[in-house]
Amino acid sequence: MIGTVLCYLLLPAVRLLRALRDAFFTCRKNVLLAKSPTTQVGGISFVPSRRSVPEEQEALLQQQLEEEAGGLHSSESAPAVGKVSDTLTSDWLEGSELLMTSLSNLNVASEVTWCSDQQHDELHTLMSLGPKEHAAVTLAKLPEEESVAMVGIAAWAAVRTQTDHQISGCTPSALEREDENTAVLGWSLAHDTEIVPVEGTPWPFYDTGQFQPFPEERPYHEILWRDWEDLSTQPAVPELGSEKGPLFEFRVMSYNILAQDLVEQSPDLYLHSQPDILDWSYRLPNLLQEIQHWDPDVLCLQEVQENHYWEQLEPTFRMMGFVCLYKRRTGKKTDGCAVCYKHSRFQLISVSPVEYFRPGMDILNRDNVGLVLLLQPLLPEGVRQKATSPLCVANTHVLYNPRRGDIKLAQMALLLAEVDKVAKTVEGRYCPVILCGDLNAVPDSPLYKFIRNGQLSYHGMPAWKVSGQEDFSQQLHQRKLQTPLWHSCLGITDNCQYVTLCQPKKSDRRKYSRDFLLQFRFCDAACERPAHLILWKGVTDVKPDRPAHWPKHLTMVNDPDPELFFPRFPGVIRHGLNLTSAYSHFLPQRGCPEVTTMPMGLGATVDYIFYSAEPTENGNEGGRRLYQDGALKLLGRLSLLSEDVLWLANGLPNPFCSSDHLCLLASFGLEISSA
Repeated sequence: MIGTVLCYLLLPAVRLLRALRDAFFTCRKNVLLAKSPTTQVGGISFVPSRRSVPEEQEALLQQQLEEEAGGLHSSESAPAVGKVSDTLTSDWLEGSELLMTSLSNLNVASEVTWCSDQQHDELHTLMSLGPKEHAAVTLAKLPEEESVAMVGIAAWAAVRTQTDHQISGCTPSALEREDENTAVLGWSLAHDTEIVPVEGTPWPFYDTGQFQPFPEERPYHEILWRDWEDLSTQPAVPELGSEKGPLFEFRVMSYNILAQDLVEQSPDLYLHSQPDILDWSYRLPNLLQEIQHWDPDVLCLQEVQENHYWEQLEPTFRMMGFVCLYKRRTGKKTDGCAVCYKHSRFQLISVSPVEYFRPGMDILNRDNVGLVLLLQPLLPEGVRQKATSPLCVANTHVLYNPRRGDIKLAQMALLLAEVDKVAKTVEGRYCPVILCGDLNAVPDSPLYKFIRNGQLSYHGMPAWKVSGQEDFSQQLHQRKLQTPLWHSCLGITDNCQYVTLCQPKKSDRRKYSRDFLLQFRFCDAACERPAHLILWKGVTDVKPDRPAHWPKHLTMVNDPDPELFFPRFPGVIRHGLNLTSAYSHFLPQRGCPEVTTMPMGLGATVDYIFYSAEPTENGNEGGRRLYQDGALKLLGRLSLLSEDVLWLANGLPNPFCSSDHLCLLASFGLEISSA
């Protein structure tokens, strides 16, 4: 029993040792052959037979090869087809291991050829022939299917390459142009070599397909092509074209250009983009070229870095004919908002920067800002006798945090209150308004509906739901909006108007000061318990004692510092600007939503151009207010793209679009009336 077990254990070990010994001597033999001089025998590489050859015979054969090679080099009539590389072979180099020899050195790889015993005898006979007899021997004697040649092939072309007999016009002078190792030049194609086209053969390995060259990439400008949508019903004539009268036509662009500091602070958001295209030296010319190409008359920019604005952007825009106004974010932020207008088309009436940070107020503790301008259109010389109403342009960048919708609403209320003050005329009407910006809210979100419909009931609404950017409904503890949304000390009513501009409904309704109201603490009415009040012992049975110094009959004293009374609507905020979006937020031809940005690879619309319109007589449709063009008409817009199209361009930014937002561009016409 023990002998049987030892037999089973020792027999494999003996076989293993024998195999290792054979492998060692085989490798040693191959090394010796590799160090031998290069041989050249009629363009055919000599390979030892797969059978074992004694070392004495190999040395003798090698000496004969050297003598024969020397005779060929000295003879001028010997036909030289090409220099042959050193050939390596071993018993263990088979199958898929051949592919793993060195794919990185395919361009200089030596040919590996297996020869049968009969072929070895023929080669040995060939060595004994003279040069002239040797020239009569053709290459057809060796079957092609028994050799696998790896010559200088392209990395993407995993097909069998051509052998020496497929190369024509290869002369010794052509192959000797480079002073390199002849083993490398043996399978290197000459510079003026003519290749005979043959059908490629796949690799003789399983599960290895025939790779083809990568298809040529489409240019970015073709992928990101944006059409101009003409929305005017009448023929477009510069400065004219309306049946009711001439129009003052102008273009408005809104663009978040991505501040460079924000790129460097959050590199994880832009891992999909190449580092070179994120550099400001690359992005700045692209952004300026894009703006110059679309040639807007009013330009609203967000995320404008302060040092870039003063050193590069403002001087460039000034040379382009713009007058620029800038508002940096409060705190330590280095970017802000800018509004630029062409001085040949508009004249500035007033500018109002808006800061959303208010000390001591939790709902307004962020550093976002806005700008509100009042511009007067400059009519051409042919219609100087006519006039147009001023144009109010607002630009802002609202807080991004998806969880703090309460802050977003408060910031928007502050901006709308400023717009209400700037755009309201002496007659109590509003001049045309255009509101641009990155609002960080998706279409049909509560914040979007508030701007468009002019009203929002917010009481009890989850704060994350205001912008609709992300869904946090699964979280246990959610911040909810309470009434009132902001304190009255902010000086903003629920109608998004400043308190000083609110007129009380009744002149006798006033909010009195605290000192004035303290006079009535111990009056007769205050000391009497109401009849319907439930009597609780120790709670409602206590009657306040009148102090001794308190007079029995109180004399009414007028309040020296009365405050205007303004009503508060519990849980509802409103505004009366009648704004609608210049974009439809849907691509009917593709059946998918429009996209202005792609945060974390997900397309969304957060950038908008709102403009003044007139509500229709039908009112609302499904809770959505319907509008029609008024004094300000939408004439056209630059189409947006879908998420799948941006995916083809590797998202945003990319080599063509140098921001993580797409620019918005709309054309408007302002009615011109007689002076």
